Order: sequence, then C-alpha cells, then structure tokens
Amino acid sequence: MFATSNDEVESSHQPRSASASSGGLILLTLAGLQFINLVDFMIVMPLGPQLQADLGIRAHQFGWIVSSYTLAAGVAGFFSAAWLDRLPRKATYIVLSLGLIAGTAACGLATSYPFLLATRCITGGFGGVHGALALAIVADVFPTERRGHANSMLMLAFGVASVAGVPLGIAVGTAFGWAMPFYLLALAGLPLAVLAGWSLPAVPPPAVPPPAVPPPAVPPHRDATSRNPLDRLLETLTQPAHYRAFLLIGLMMAGGFLVIPYISIAFVASGGVTEAELSTVFVAGGLLTLVCTPLIGRAVDRSGGLRVFLCLASVSAVMMLVLTHVGRVGIVAAASLTAMLMAANSGRMVAAMALIMSSIEPRYRGSFMSANSAVQHVACGLGTAVGGMMLEGGTGEPLRNFGTVGMLAAGTTFASLVVAGRIRPLDAAGSPG
Repeated sequence: MFATSNDEVESSHQPRSASASSGGLILLTLAGLQFINLVDFMIVMPLGPQLQADLGIRAHQFGWIVSSYTLAAGVAGFFSAAWLDRLPRKATYIVLSLGLIAGTAACGLATSYPFLLATRCITGGFGGVHGALALAIVADVFPTERRGHANSMLMLAFGVASVAGVPLGIAVGTAFGWAMPFYLLALAGLPLAVLAGWSLPAVPPPAVPPPAVPPPAVPPHRDATSRNPLDRLLETLTQPAHYRAFLLIGLMMAGGFLVIPYISIAFVASGGVTEAELSTVFVAGGLLTLVCTPLIGRAVDRSGGLRVFLCLASVSAVMMLVLTHVGRVGIVAAASLTAMLMAANSGRMVAAMALIMSSIEPRYRGSFMSANSAVQHVACGLGTAVGGMMLEGGTGEPLRNFGTVGMLAAGTTFASLVVAGRIRPLDAAGSPG
C-alpha cells in the first residue's frame, strides 16, 4: 500500500512512509505552524493602507516592507542550504519555529519604518527556512504516490490563512492597531511549537511491512561523508535538474509578486473597495483555494504535475492581466477576480512542487529545499521591489502604472511554462532522467 518501485529507489536515503494516523498528525502540526508563517507574511499586504497612514510611507517604501521579508528569507535559505542536510530535522524545525515566533512578536513593537523593516528581515530569515524544512519533512515521510496529496494538505494552510487568519488580522488591526495581529500570531504559535516537539517523531512510524532495521522517521540527514558545507552548497546549486527547478520557481514567484502585494492598495485607491471590505476579498480567495487545492493535489497524483501546472499557470497569467486593468469594479468583482488568482497560484505551486520533487535525488533533498526556498523568496522580493519601483502613488492617491506591471507579470509567468517542460523526473535507477 505504501511502497512503490520509486520508493524502493529512495529507500537508502529516506524512511518508509508514515501510517495514515501518524502522517495525519505530522501534517496537522506542520500545517498549523505553516499557517502562522503564512499569516505573518500575508497580513502585511492588506494592512498596507494602515501602514501607509500610520508610518507615512509611500508605495515604493511599502514594497520594501514586503520584499524585506522575502529577501532576508532568501539570504537565510542560501546560507542554510550548506548545512541543512547535516542537522537533525526535528530539532532544527523547532528552533526555526521559535525564531519565527520571536520575530513576529518583534514586528508588533515597531514604531517607525526602519524599525519595521529590520524586524521583517529577522522574521523572514527564520520563516523562509522554516517553510522549506516543512516541505522537506513531507518529502521524507510520504512516498511519491502520496506526495501530491500531502503537499496539497500542507498548502491548505494558505487557504485557511486567507479565510480565517488574514480577515481576522484585518479586523483586529482595524480595531486595535496594525501591531496587534503580530502579537496574537506569536501567542498562537507557542503551543504549536510545543506540539511540534511532541508530534514530530524521532523514531520510525509504523511501516508496511516493517523494515528489519527501521530508520528514523524524520532523520538527521547528515551527509555520510565529511565535506565542506560550501562544497555541498555549490554542488546543490549546480546540478542541472536543480537549476532548472530554481529557474521555474524564480519565474513563478517574481511574476506573481510583481502584482500580489499591491492588489489591496490598488482596490482601495482606485478599485471602489473600502479598507473594511478587504477582508471579504481575502475570504473569497481563501474559500476558493480551500475547495480547489485538495482537488488539484489529487489531479496532480492522477495526471502528473506538468499538465496541471501548464493549465493553472496560464490561468494565473491571464488573471494578473485582468486584475491590473479592470479599474473601478466594486467589491463583488474584486473578490471574484482575486479569488480566481489566489486559487490558480496556490494550485500551480502544488503542481510545480510535485513536478520538481520528482526530479530531485533524495540525497540532495534537504539542501535543495533550502536553496529552493531561498530562490523563491529572493524572486518574491525582487518582484515586489521592481513592482514598487514601477508604481506611483501615496496615501489617498490612485495607483499608477499598475497595468504595465501586470503585463510584465503575465509575460514572466508565461515564460515559466517553457521551463516547466524541461524538468525531467528521476528514472527507475533514481538518477535524473
């Protein structure tokens, strides 16, 4: 039930798959902390109008508030890629969780633009590697034929964050100030970190059939050969399968984040949406994502990541063009269009990660995921920064040049379709195809 020929290829590098019960608890723990991580990152964007008013910042400065998180996450990811496979998964994950929680609380203490910029960098440094390690743990515990579904369950945290976390954060921020959501996130994260210490196993979960000498379920993944970590990083970055994956992720995230951070500002400034109605926009997007993401995960397991990715990435590019050119539309159209973009973006990530992970040798998995997270966050940061530099407008002013940004975003997203077609899964011997 849990083993396939591909699993046998990977057996020397990773544990057997988790049982349904233990795997479900692991996913619940990882998804809970991923929820905290995602809300921490996402909540800054709908709070943009408040931050502009309270801190007196303009559109390009707000872009740096968003991109500082992702750029710091990228730097931390590149650094950690040299070490991640030399450290025990469980202990590293708990440390990163506690660092993320502390950084989130520090964001709430910010009283100026430079202070908030610094605390977002700290939070991003922990949060970026934290998310990468969660995906690596999923890849360790679940075999290939269950990995699409498992990834989709983890990425459901995005939908829940959109439906519950972000709207609640907007309401709390409106009532008590923009700092309060960060305090509440930090408080919610502490018991989840304790749960991670209890639920992530240091011994193997039940396997069918049980191995003669069971390996750890979330293994240390120390490289058997003593090597310079920088050599390991260079090797990780220069594998042909890896840099194709990095290029795909980079194009996807840069294209998306040229547009996504500025949607709330554009709707409030010139789209006919009030600040109070922004929560409706994110609820609609989160609900559609919650419904679609599990279905997309199962479609990936049935039809393969490439076909699903080509479809959803094309939808995403079209929606970016539409959203950046619609003008004044009101809450119903704004919520509907944003929901379609959010669902397509979440689904294309499920498909892309299933496609990418099928091409990565298990011995590189931890270091690859960290480097991949770094590329993802740097691309997000650069996309946000470039979008911010192209846009014009401050508090109470229309957001200008948004249509031009949308065309660049769509072109970048369409380019990712070409790169996705060049990614090849491992062959039967576990080597790049």
